[in-house]
Amino acid sequence: MAKKASKGSGKPIPKVEVNLEFSTREGEELLQTLQTRFEQNIHRHEGLVWSNIQAKLEAHPEKLSSLYAMECTGGEPDVVGYDQGSKEFIFIDCSEQSPAGRRSICYDGEGEAERIKKGVHPGGNAVDLAAAMGIELLNEEQYRQLQALGDFDTKTESWLKAPAEIRELGGAIFGDRRYNTVFVFHNSAPSFYASRGFRGSLRV
Repeated sequence: MAKKASKGSGKPIPKVEVNLEFSTREGEELLQTLQTRFEQNIHRHEGLVWSNIQAKLEAHPEKLSSLYAMECTGGEPDVVGYDQGSKEFIFIDCSEQSPAGRRSICYDGEGEAERIKKGVHPGGNAVDLAAAMGIELLNEEQYRQLQALGDFDTKTESWLKAPAEIRELGGAIFGDRRYNTVFVFHNSAPSFYASRGFRGSLRV
């Protein structure tokens, strides 16, 4: 079971920071990191060519900003597919464990506000952080597709986009992999754990 974030002292957990700004050098380093990761994980995107992806990124610098935020928070984004209909490449956080820089967070702002009212201060919330980064929270289907590409969240958990009918009742969902099996389970939206972050997707 995930270890719950400490709340005995009531001291705030450091807030997760979203940084979308980078220097020219940092942008070049990010592109190199993305290219290296792309070339080392061809099984995630067979048939795709990096030069086409880089050209798309250079034409849409706001997308590169989102990838920078994903990378800085430990997401290790990589291309996992191409949408023929929209002509977009699909990036997803592919870090082995849930991004280390996005943990100890509630599901959404409403859940976070409930905790703060009780004197407990999480590091933020997944829904608002994803929006600030310009990315989308993975839903259950996308999460299972990611898990088909490797073993992810074997020691951690990741918040997933909660169906409206579940959220309206105060709940949310998260996923992990244990016993070589992918599990999607429920929790209350205000919950937060030191081992639970979130994974996002970005279309370019």
